[in-house]
Amino acid sequence: MTKILLSLHVLAAIVAIGPVTVAASMFPPAARKAHAPAEGEAALGTVRLLHRICRIYAKMGLAVPVFGFATAAAMGVLSSGWLTASIALTAAAAGILVAFVLPRQDELIDALGTHKALERSDTVQLAMFTGVFNLLWATVTILMIVRPGSTTGA
Repeated sequence: MTKILLSLHVLAAIVAIGPVTVAASMFPPAARKAHAPAEGEAALGTVRLLHRICRIYAKMGLAVPVFGFATAAAMGVLSSGWLTASIALTAAAAGILVAFVLPRQDELIDALGTHKALERSDTVQLAMFTGVFNLLWATVTILMIVRPGSTTGA
């Protein structure tokens, strides 16, 4: 049962978190490209699609902590330091996504849709927040695989 829950947690993380990290990383360069005069509506469509992927998969990402708690309970490691750190980092990553990444994507899409001037600093700042988000998720993934100090052998 523990191995099944662990497999479900890993699958949920890959399916729900992987796409949002990739789409969020692709968004800033795609927005810069869509702002170029030679590009057209197709480039703006790409930016909108990447934003939609980020929003949908951010919602799906809520399943990851649910499976994580179920797996941790089954493994008897709810009080482990690595799990506490993973929960804190997951909350921080979700906060960055909701408070900084998605709203800035909305702002850039609005600016692109109304043909307002797009500042490079806007996309650079979004790329920075996206990088922090991705770094937090990578750290959580490593903690969940390595599980420092774990003696469960699972």
